Amino acid sequence: MSESIQWKGYLLSVSNDSLYIQSPFLSNDAPVYGPDSDATTMGVAGIQYLQSIGATFSSIHLPESVDAFVVYVATGVDSPLRNEHLDFDAVQWHVIEGEQAGMVISQSDSEHFEFTEPLGVSSLDDSFLSEMEAAWDAECSHLHVSQGAYVSQSQYSEGSSARLTLAAQAFGGTTVWPPRQLDASGARLPSPNGQLDAKATVESWTKLSAAGAPSEFSLRAPILGGIQTLLVRFKEGPRGVFLVCDDVEYAPAIGDSVQFAVRRIYAQEGLIRYGLKALPLTETSVQNETPKA
Repeated sequence: MSESIQWKGYLLSVSNDSLYIQSPFLSNDAPVYGPDSDATTMGVAGIQYLQSIGATFSSIHLPESVDAFVVYVATGVDSPLRNEHLDFDAVQWHVIEGEQAGMVISQSDSEHFEFTEPLGVSSLDDSFLSEMEAAWDAECSHLHVSQGAYVSQSQYSEGSSARLTLAAQAFGGTTVWPPRQLDASGARLPSPNGQLDAKATVESWTKLSAAGAPSEFSLRAPILGGIQTLLVRFKEGPRGVFLVCDDVEYAPAIGDSVQFAVRRIYAQEGLIRYGLKALPLTETSVQNETPKA
């Protein structure tokens, strides 16, 4: 008997030292990615789960579909795909991508694993799925020009730690997030030296209509019916505004506890920009004995 686990909006099954993770959405009886998920966000979630149960590894083999830079920043796990100086043969862990929206993370590169069937799948409307895929394709095109704030690739990379790991500055009894270079008096602040707890409390929320959403989301907001955001407070003190994951059913309320998962935010210059989005803290695990080949 093994567990079927809900984790950061995905479904997991664990067998020995291997992990199977898949999207909870089905189309034509096959797993498909939700509107803001992809192989990168799923890979990050799977590695983070293994880390949460005590697995320790510093490197992993990744498929080309996974953004190795995002994985490295979000989890601290490097890969030959990002770092050519790693000894390829010394890397023991593998992300093995399936034909649909699922993958195995294991110390074995076998082509056959057996896991229990994850529980909690639901169907995704085919027309909605097609519209979202077309919107992302258009947004990722080099011909697409966002009318919103321009963020260069170097700026994106520089702020990635605070954006993907909640890296913060703790000094003088105060915690600052996102990190800053100078305080209000102009004195230089120390480099980030800690992290916020990856849970927070909702203090306020709003939903921007499709017409009122920032231009970065103009292609997807009409399909989603608007963009939902939360103002949250971390137990360390800082507040922040986060988008809600597009692929979870959630009606927020003040006082709710939320957690965060890496998701696609928007695309610019043909590149996906990733960040943290909020989802309700309602993870569960159930027993399931049905074998899966």
